[in-house]
Amino acid sequence: MPRRRTTSSSSSTAPSAPRNRTPQPVRVRRRSFGDFVKAFLAFLVLLVLVVGVPLALATQIGWPLPDGAPSLDWLQREITVQTFLHILTVIVWFAWAQFTACVLVEVKAALSGVGVPGRVPGSGPSQLLARQLVAALLLVGATAASLTPGLSQLGQSLEGNQKPSVAAAQQTPGIFAQQQEQAAATANALAEQAGQAGQDAARADGGSSAAHGDTKYYRIQPPEGRHHDSLWEVAERHLGDGRRYKEIFELNKDRVQPDGSRLSEASLIRPGWIMEMPGDARGGELVEMPDEAPNVSEQVQQQISDYARTGDHAQGSGGGDAQVSLPEQRPAPASPANPINPVTPATPVPGTGGEHAAPVAGQEGHSFGLPEALLTAPLLAAGLLGALGRRRRQAMWQSALGAVGGRRGMEPPTPTGDAQDAQDALLVGADPEGVRLLDRSLRGLAASLAAESRPLPVVYAAWMSGNGDLHLQLAQPAGKPPTPWQQGQDQTFWMLARSDAEGYEEAETAAPYPGLVSLGTMDDSRLLLNLEAVPGIVSLGGTEADRAAVFASVAAELATNGWSDRMTITLVGFGDDLTPLAPNRIRHLDGFEDLFETMSAETRQRRGALGAAGHDSVLTGRTGPAQHTRWAPHLVLLAAQPSDDDALRLAELAADAGRLGIGYLVGTQGTDLPGAAWEMEITREGRLLAPLLGLELDAQMLPTAQRRAVVELFTDADPGSDPEGGPGRPANAPPFLVDISEQGRPAVYARLVGSYEIIGLDTPDGERSALLHEALALLLLHREGVHPRVLSSALWPRGVTADVRDALLERLRTWLGSDPDGTPRLATDATGRLTLAKSVVSDLDVLRSLYYEATQGRGVDSRQVRGRLLTDALVLVRGPLLADRPEGRYRWLTHEIVDAQLPLLVADTGLALSEFHLERDRAEKAIEALNAALRTAPADERLWHELLRATHTTGDPDRLRALAADLVDRSGARGLPPRTEALLDELLPTWREGVSAAG
Repeated sequence: MPRRRTTSSSSSTAPSAPRNRTPQPVRVRRRSFGDFVKAFLAFLVLLVLVVGVPLALATQIGWPLPDGAPSLDWLQREITVQTFLHILTVIVWFAWAQFTACVLVEVKAALSGVGVPGRVPGSGPSQLLARQLVAALLLVGATAASLTPGLSQLGQSLEGNQKPSVAAAQQTPGIFAQQQEQAAATANALAEQAGQAGQDAARADGGSSAAHGDTKYYRIQPPEGRHHDSLWEVAERHLGDGRRYKEIFELNKDRVQPDGSRLSEASLIRPGWIMEMPGDARGGELVEMPDEAPNVSEQVQQQISDYARTGDHAQGSGGGDAQVSLPEQRPAPASPANPINPVTPATPVPGTGGEHAAPVAGQEGHSFGLPEALLTAPLLAAGLLGALGRRRRQAMWQSALGAVGGRRGMEPPTPTGDAQDAQDALLVGADPEGVRLLDRSLRGLAASLAAESRPLPVVYAAWMSGNGDLHLQLAQPAGKPPTPWQQGQDQTFWMLARSDAEGYEEAETAAPYPGLVSLGTMDDSRLLLNLEAVPGIVSLGGTEADRAAVFASVAAELATNGWSDRMTITLVGFGDDLTPLAPNRIRHLDGFEDLFETMSAETRQRRGALGAAGHDSVLTGRTGPAQHTRWAPHLVLLAAQPSDDDALRLAELAADAGRLGIGYLVGTQGTDLPGAAWEMEITREGRLLAPLLGLELDAQMLPTAQRRAVVELFTDADPGSDPEGGPGRPANAPPFLVDISEQGRPAVYARLVGSYEIIGLDTPDGERSALLHEALALLLLHREGVHPRVLSSALWPRGVTADVRDALLERLRTWLGSDPDGTPRLATDATGRLTLAKSVVSDLDVLRSLYYEATQGRGVDSRQVRGRLLTDALVLVRGPLLADRPEGRYRWLTHEIVDAQLPLLVADTGLALSEFHLERDRAEKAIEALNAALRTAPADERLWHELLRATHTTGDPDRLRALAADLVDRSGARGLPPRTEALLDELLPTWREGVSAAG
């Protein structure tokens, strides 16, 4: 289907109006045979009255007045039949003249369209009859163009040749009675607007001055006697229901009229004003369609065009009749490093949506397939990867502190099977830099607007283009954007270039649009829909499995994204297995009754809170003093088709949802869900279609197999989910244990803890040395194996061609060489992952092996062996991991948990060695071991506690007091942790006096 590049609606709906609407496309009314009969009869009547009457009078009766001036005798004569006929003839001549004047006035007004038809004195019913006859005659002629649609657009684009569709208001019976009338009054014109969008765009390209080609307009009529025109009567005549006057009022509220005044009250209208009408309006002489009526003058077309520019697309009303459109793209600059060869599918550029696995040279016999659903979802993958890292770090700290059944150890379980493929896909597909820029850009925008005392604009969608630019699509124009934002293709787009986004600093403000979520890609641009801003329900059609895949992707991204502070996600009827992704965000409800009870209470609470705070919506509330603690979005996902009764109750709940920060995404098998403001459909081919929004996307999905694999990664990382956990349970063994005897001397030894050094290999070429060192470091930190796509995405995060990657792997194999038995030191396992031989060892491998042997191996039964192993382990610690790594390289370390593993490992080693020395009352040795560990893990509270205890055993209160003062200085304004204060109170009750004296 053609992809429309259009802007916002030409019609508006008040922000406070109910949104329980169901847009239904209807047929454009054509002229029937009866209309032509009426027009023909009107023509005959006009012909008889205007032409036939004077001809009959002239031929049958003649001139009724006397030939000369009347005398007194003439007045005294007897009134004969002839005299009476002459008097009646004069009256008929006067009546004919008046009626003819009325016809001329009405015809002139109808043909010219200028102003209100003039009133003929004393005409009354005559002018009304003339108006009706002229209207019946001209109605056919005025709409004749509609019988040959598209002729006026020959030679234009396909988009311009499509006939716009219109939407009819449809009531939703069953919704609570007091809002049923309002629901009809605010019926959806979205279908009409979407149809007009393509025609408007084509017309704009052609330079036409008419902004809304098929929009209909009505001119308020002057009063007739005591009768004054009203919006109720206009709605009754042209919409079929006087109660729909509110639609006309909302379309024209606060818009500048031709006389310079504005419509502010529905009851206060003036003759000559122009009223924009809903798309399904009908009504003879009173509705003008300037682009279809050739009898409307250019002056009126210009007048209506000027008036149309004061509508929703110019000033906005915050309504829900929106068109999500693709922003115009700037040409992407060629990569300076590789301007000719594009990025190959071997390593994807995050966000392009076109990545596919490619085999490494020489490995065609192995499967290199990774889940495409995660490879092509960079923002989702980045969120999941970041949340998984935080979960694993939390598990390690809980384990180290003994919070989970006395379990100790820093090694999370190594994923296997589908979980391993999912983890690799997350590493390849994630775009953490894109998430960081998106978050900073949105918060920076909020901070800039707050500094200018400007409100946040309502944002329907965000587009992330292939070249890194960010486009926000506003619900309505909001003026000039703050620097460095720029106005996009029109007033409803704000654009921020990637280069400007990189200059943003961290802003201390609440996340302004936490409800943004990725739906898919179109033309290399990624769409994020703001679910909480949708004025009603978003429905998703398609098969149950496809809907579930889209819902799972939406839920997973909302639960883990990096551009929101707080959020509640309620899953109804599905997704109970997704809770481990974010237990503090996701909650699961079994059925609709639980949902209605929960959301009814929250809707009332939010509505009352907004009223008490004086805010129009949660969007304005986020910029207030309580921005970090209130107005977090609540997004409800219902994958199952609701029953008719449940759907109506849901429409009632969602009527005011957009203002309250509550979004509803509901699965449906049809397209008639009550209250659905936006309707989408997922096809079996993975295409997300939203015809009324002009969207056709490659959908972002998380199928069942990938969802289970991702959830497995999180549950394995959760210490509380381990059924075998308990006191005395041994720690997880490291993925690679080194032979620490003399016979286990490695052929290649890399020192990673501290400065990076390699022993046993020649220094490679200077130009390629850094890249080879980085590749080897990645392999050393993943002894379980590294997928080739993970390696290439780590070394070239912006993409690389297959030949460059393969050339690097070949150089790496050559550099590492082979063992004496001819076995290559860089090999490929059965799954296609790159692995190192056991003869290639790092000091981190040795450190892990020494600690494991001391606490779980030979050191358990031999105190002497334990002390030696722990001492050797602590000697290996020379500083942080890869302390001298070049700036701009090793960015993949942000995905790793080794930065948390190493300090914990060193701290555990120092604590174990301190305990070993204190058992023999060697306090100084214990203090020395603890200080050595603190150089690598200075934030570990356990080390400070043991150092205080060891110093206390020396019996030197001054030394203990000096250590306490050092601790206070290090804590700064935050103060000492409560447990540290309690320990000092026990060991040195007077420590506070020393702190006060020093202060």
